[in-house]
Amino acid sequence: MEETAEGTKLWWGAAAVMAWRGGWRGRMAATAGLAAVAVAQVAANGVCKQLAERPRPPKEWIPHDEVEDRPESSSFPSGHTSAAVAFTAAVVPAWPLAGALCAVPAAMVAVERVQSGAHYPSDVATGAAIGLGAAWLVRSTPRLLLRHWR
Repeated sequence: MEETAEGTKLWWGAAAVMAWRGGWRGRMAATAGLAAVAVAQVAANGVCKQLAERPRPPKEWIPHDEVEDRPESSSFPSGHTSAAVAFTAAVVPAWPLAGALCAVPAAMVAVERVQSGAHYPSDVATGAAIGLGAAWLVRSTPRLLLRHWR
């Protein structure tokens, strides 16, 4: 799952399928999802990781060989989880069924980040919170702008 989620390929692929097969609703869901991923990635990787500088969990805690492939960047927060949750949460209002289907791989990404030794559970929880915030911001911005300009 990590390879698929790397670089947000999973969410770009899901957005492409939604836009291709989902008509107007699919295009709206895909656009919202990708916009939320962008906001979440800036917040998690561009801001929080630069400020936190938290080391990854100790190698001794991880009972498998994947621990050698961990990134060198800060552990806090999980950028993969923030992207997964942002995409899923932004898709749900536009296309609930697609959002529910995206929730399964999003949950798998979050669990895998802890299981692989790349993150502490708190890194993943914070990444999820950032993702929810990014989705809320993307979904709310048009309404807030319209209210401001009236």
